[in-house]
Amino acid sequence: MAEGGAEGQKLAELLAVGWQLWEELEAGTAPSSGSPAVQDKVRQGMDVLSRANSMVAELDLFSENEDLEEIASADLKYLLLPALLGAMTLKQVGLSKRLEHLESARAHFWSFLKLCKSYGLGSFHLPPAASPPAEEGAESPPRGSPAAVQDKLVAMAASRQAKIERYKQKKELENRLASMKNSVDSGQSDEEQIREFYILQTQKWINTSLEEIESVDQEIVLLRSRGTAKQSSAPPHATSRQVRPPMKPFILTRDAAQNKVFGAGYPSLPVMTVDDWYDQRRRQGVVSGQSTPPAGLTDEELQKQQQEKKEEEDDEEALQKARNWDDWKDTHPRGYGNRHNMG
Repeated sequence: MAEGGAEGQKLAELLAVGWQLWEELEAGTAPSSGSPAVQDKVRQGMDVLSRANSMVAELDLFSENEDLEEIASADLKYLLLPALLGAMTLKQVGLSKRLEHLESARAHFWSFLKLCKSYGLGSFHLPPAASPPAEEGAESPPRGSPAAVQDKLVAMAASRQAKIERYKQKKELENRLASMKNSVDSGQSDEEQIREFYILQTQKWINTSLEEIESVDQEIVLLRSRGTAKQSSAPPHATSRQVRPPMKPFILTRDAAQNKVFGAGYPSLPVMTVDDWYDQRRRQGVVSGQSTPPAGLTDEELQKQQQEKKEEEDDEEALQKARNWDDWKDTHPRGYGNRHNMG
């Protein structure tokens, strides 16, 4: 179980680099977690922590068949590698690979919790190895029934109490770790203090892993539900849509007369003005040039011109009618016959 020569030194260096990158990311002030500088540190951290985790597996530093007292004090810090790797995985960005990142991070957190559980580090309930499905099981009570409501309230109360206890424990552990960190980093601590420091670090990461798994499970359920909804709304791939020619615009009409005017039965669009049509008809001899009415005249002006024209042509009937009208106006002044109520 002891570290061997150059391999042990290389493993310690990898963990130190990965831990430093993690602390820089946590204390960073970058405006966005997706910035190139942040993601570059995430990739570096993922690389060194993955290599360190693989070396721990090759060296068989930990086994579920041994007790915590059998682990060397200098090797306790390597228990944190899966938890650090899971936390670093969650800092990766990319919506298309979000579900993959969540499942990978959950697997790292669960591996860490299982290892701690086997060594008796902390009293906690080990979550399931896989995230819960989105749908409820067949044996669960119907949603909305009194039993389901009661079970949900009990689960919410238990979860709330567990979060409060973890929060109190986390603050206490952080205070104790802050008071011991300087002496451990400077090499002034003895073996007992080093052992206590890393056991406290492990207990702190146990609380962090439990919180992260709970959050990851909720996000995984949402992503899977959204993916299922998209698949159900998308058309099947086997049915290919036929390409149809574009339809011509049409107008709904009530009868054939409207169809001839507004619909496709209309002969054609106008290609000449009214004056052009009169000119064409005059050239064909159908109408004389005198019959073409001047443009821009109203019906009243046109009638007056026709009346004057008839008078000029000595139309007897028109002249007699005009004389009679003048005589009648002479004997009947304006307003005649409309004096009934004037006193």
